Formats: sequence, structure tokens, C-alpha cells
Amino acid sequence: MAKTYQHMNRHYYDSKIFKEIYLNTLICVLLIITSTLISTAQNLAEVQIANQYVIKGEKEKALATFQTLAKSQDNIPLIHNNYLNLMLDLGKYKDSEDYVERQVKKEPNNLNYKLDLGFVFIRSGDLQKGDKYLRNLIKINRDDIYRIKSIADYLAVHNLAEYSTIALLQAREANKNPTLFTLELANFYRFQGKQDEMVEEYLTYVTQVPANITYVKNLLQVLLSKPNELETLERHLYERVQQNPGSEVFTDLLIWVNLQQKNFYGAYVQARAYDKRFRKENSKTLEIAQVALSNNDYENADRSFSYVVKEFANTDNYLPARLGLIRAREAKVKKSFPVNKDSVHYLIREYQNFVIAYPDNVNAHEALLNEASLYAYYLDQKDSAVLKLNELIANPKVAMNLKSKSKLELGDIYLLREEPWESTLLYSQVEKTQRETPVGYDAKLRNAKLSYYKGDFKLAQEHLDILKQATTREIANDAMDLSMRIKENTMSDTTGTALKEYASIELLLYQNKTEEAIKKIEVLRTGTVIGKAVDVKEILDDVYWLEANLKMKQGEFTQSIELLQKIVTEYPDDILSDDAYFLQGEIYERHRKDKEKAMEVYREFLNRYPGSVYAAEARKRFRNLRGDFAEPKVIVN
Repeated sequence: MAKTYQHMNRHYYDSKIFKEIYLNTLICVLLIITSTLISTAQNLAEVQIANQYVIKGEKEKALATFQTLAKSQDNIPLIHNNYLNLMLDLGKYKDSEDYVERQVKKEPNNLNYKLDLGFVFIRSGDLQKGDKYLRNLIKINRDDIYRIKSIADYLAVHNLAEYSTIALLQAREANKNPTLFTLELANFYRFQGKQDEMVEEYLTYVTQVPANITYVKNLLQVLLSKPNELETLERHLYERVQQNPGSEVFTDLLIWVNLQQKNFYGAYVQARAYDKRFRKENSKTLEIAQVALSNNDYENADRSFSYVVKEFANTDNYLPARLGLIRAREAKVKKSFPVNKDSVHYLIREYQNFVIAYPDNVNAHEALLNEASLYAYYLDQKDSAVLKLNELIANPKVAMNLKSKSKLELGDIYLLREEPWESTLLYSQVEKTQRETPVGYDAKLRNAKLSYYKGDFKLAQEHLDILKQATTREIANDAMDLSMRIKENTMSDTTGTALKEYASIELLLYQNKTEEAIKKIEVLRTGTVIGKAVDVKEILDDVYWLEANLKMKQGEFTQSIELLQKIVTEYPDDILSDDAYFLQGEIYERHRKDKEKAMEVYREFLNRYPGSVYAAEARKRFRNLRGDFAEPKVIVN
């Protein structure tokens, strides 16, 4: 019994001692943690104070505070970058070097500290020592692609991109992998302005990941905007295609770079070779034909469509190519002044043959729409046009979008027939059924123009204000142009007397009442409207432009050039000035067939209007006339 009690007493005593020891230990730990937290908080506050000194420009105070904090190694991660940069900014290069060397000794595996030391050498002006040090550091780490990537990133951030490229190239060599770090190297070369090297790396990159060709195209489109840069890219691509004739990606890029230069002939030649070599389901040449047509290069559109019609007869490419070929030839006929009616009859027969051959095809419906347009505008057979358009509108097999286009065309013909109320009814129907679509916006634009023709500028402006935000760039631009004309010509003349007369002339020309329109133009140019004197200075440039285009369509090219020159001379800062100058070049090139004069105009155009929307086209035409776009090289297996 006594032994049992003694044992229990000892157990109680031992347990009590254990608890006291545990509590004392816990208290000590808490005191240490509390002390550490207080110390850390104090240090953080000091760091913040030092940083505030830097912001305020009180650099000496900041330096003194950092020096105090640096005495404790625990503070180094908190102050290192700012402390080092401050010493360098103050020119304390020896102090910086000593400080970084201490950190390297304390943490020999910390790569950033080693890089900091090389950076200090460079900043201090000891370029030879810095160069030797950084090259050696790169050499030591070149086998480790992760460390070398860190080195390259560090050096790039510190504006030492040339060493970044050295690092990545050494890693590429050490790892015997010529495609390593292609995208990174391309970016570093871009920072250094080394375009040739940058292009080479992007081309290497796209061969590794062909699916990223769109990404590379987008990058190159942004980075290579100057003509000589695109020419350099084209040269690189020719070399790549010659080295890798079976590479689809390089041929695709070569087509793309020709399109960027608006060299549609070069694009056609490469696309034709692409189709022969790879024989894809969708013809690349058909794509080029459609782009050339939308860019008004009718010759190359004709050439490209013809190739597809011949080579892809039993494929899905055939019908759109055949219809596209007729459309390209139609565009050429419409741009040949004066328009040859025999050519119009030929086009109508082509459309009719297409419709007979493929009566229920969606392309046949479009052919019928184009045929109706020719009857209305070039043969003055409005009744035939109305009949065909009503057939389309009533046909249940015709797509809603094409029916809407047919209604718009029908509305235009009613305007030709001087039935504007029928026109606005049809335009409004399409507006209602095709809201927030390109066709719907087109309908609203036509309603705006109708209000403009009638002299109701306020209503026209309401429509145009909405259309400025249209998703279709062409419609938005047309709306902007008409809106500006209304604002400019109603600013001083609030009644818009001269503008109303001008709009009525436009309507007469639209309705093919040429003689009546010419008489009104002559009267307006004298500054007289309905027997009253009006100020026509603000609108006279538009009058010149209207008359110049009219003369051009009548084949009176000398008079047209003279009127365009009046715009350039009398209104040099006007929005129409570059349009007028460019159109003179086009007349010399396409209608006068005066190659030398056209080249002279385009060359001078680029000097006068380098920021014009026509600049790229003028440059392309100049180069084409000079012979730059002769038969391009092409590699075919």
C-alpha cells in the first residue's frame, strides 16, 4: 500500500514537472516568434521608409537606411534590388561590386546574384570585364536549358539582349538542337532591330509548329510594315522554298507575303504551284482570285478564276470560279470607259448560260441578280431587270440574304424610274428584316442617300450617325464621307442651298440623265442656284470631282485630268486631294496607256501623300509598271 502511494505520488510529481517544462518552452517560443514578428515589422517599416526616400528623390537618406538594413542577412531579400539599383544610380560601383560579391559568397547557388555582378561590371563602365564575366557565366550554364533561359530573361530585362541571344545560341549548340528557343530568339532579335535574324527564327518556329502559321502571319504583319521589309521576307521565303520544295508552310507564307504587297500576280503564280503540288480540297488559287477581285485587280482575278475553271472542273471549286470569272470580266467592262454595250450583251449571255446549266444552284441565283443589274444600268432595260428581280424575291429556294439584296437592287431601279417612295419602302423592309447585318446596314445607307438626294439632310444625318458604327468598314466609310459632306456644306449655309443643288445633280447622274446634269453643273460652277447667287466655294471641289468622274466615264480623259488637277491645285489640303491625284495616275495607266507618265504620278503621289489610304496601292502600281512583278520564281516538283 505504501509502495503504491509512493509510485502514484512520483507519477504526479513527474507529470507536474513535464507540464511546467512544456509551458516554459511554449512561452519561450512565443516570445521568440513575437520578437521576430516585431523585428520583421520594424524592418518592413524601415524598408518602406527607404523606398519612400527613393520616390521623393532623397537618395542619400535612402542609401543610409538600406546600409543599416543590409547589416542583417535576413533583410537582403527585402531590399536587394532597390538597394543595388540605388548604389548604381549614385555611381557607387565599388560598393555595389563588394556588396554583390558578399551575396554570391553567402549564396553561391543563387544565379541572380551572379548575374547582378556581371550587370554591375557593365554599369560601372568596365565593359571588357563585364563581357568576359557574362560570357563565362553563360558557358558554365549552357548545358542546362532552364538556367540558360533564366539567364537570357534576366539579361533582356536589363537591356542586355545581345547577351540573351548569345546565351540561347550557346544552349542550342551545346544541346545539338538547332530549333531550340526559336520564338525567344526571334523576340530578342526584334528588340535589337535585327530583322533578318528575327525573320529566320520565326520561319524556323513555324516549321516546328505549322498550326501556328496564323500567329506568325499576324506577328509579321505588325512587325514588317515597310515595303523593303516585306521584300526581305519574300527573299527569305524564296530561299526556304528552294531548300524545302515540299514544305507547304513556306509556300503558304510566300503567297501571303505577295498578298501583303498587293502583288496579286505573284500570289497567283505561287498559288497555282501550291495547287499543283499539294492538290488540296479547297483551291488556293480560288482564294487569290477572290481577293484580287475584291481589290479591283480584275486582270489577275480573271487569270486566277480561269485557271481554277480549267483545272478544278469536277470539284466544289468549279462553280464559284466560273461565276467569279464572269464577275471579274463584268468589272473590267464597267471600268472600261465608255462602256462597250456589245461586251455587256456578252456578259448577259454568260450569266444566262450559267443559270440554264445550274438553275437551282445558289450561285445561279447570284448570277440572275447580276444579270438584272446589267439590264438596268447598262442597257436601260428596266422592265427586264424588275421582272428578273421579282422572280428572285418570289422564289422560295432563294436564300433570305440574297432576297434582301434583290430588294435593294429593285429599290435602286425604282429610283432610276423616278419612283422614290417604292424605293424607300423596299429599303425599309430590308432594314427591318435584316437588323444588325451588313445587308441591313446597306439598306439604311441607301435610305440615308435617298433622304440626301431629296435635300432632307437632317434625316439623312440621323441615319448616317448610326451607320458610322457599322460593322462593315466599307459602309461605315461611305457613311462617314457623306456625313462629312453634309456637315461641311451646311456649316456656313444652314439652308444647304448649294448642297441641295449638288445632291440633285448626283441623282440626275444616277438616273442616267447626263445632259440635264451637265447643264446644272455648269450653272452651279458659276455660283448661281435657281437664279440666286450662292457661295459654292465649300462644295466646288466636290463638283470638280463629280464632273471629272463623269468625263472619265464618257471617255474624255483630258478634261477629266484637268478637273482633277483643279482639286489638287485649289484644294491641296482637302480630303479629296489625294483621291484626285491618285485617279490621275489611274487614268494615265489604264486609259491613256502612258506608262511613264503614270509612274511619274504615282512616284510623286507617294511623296505628297505618304499617309494616304491609296499609298499601298500607288506603291504596288509603281513597282508593277517598273517591272518588279515580272514572272516570279517558283519551285514545282
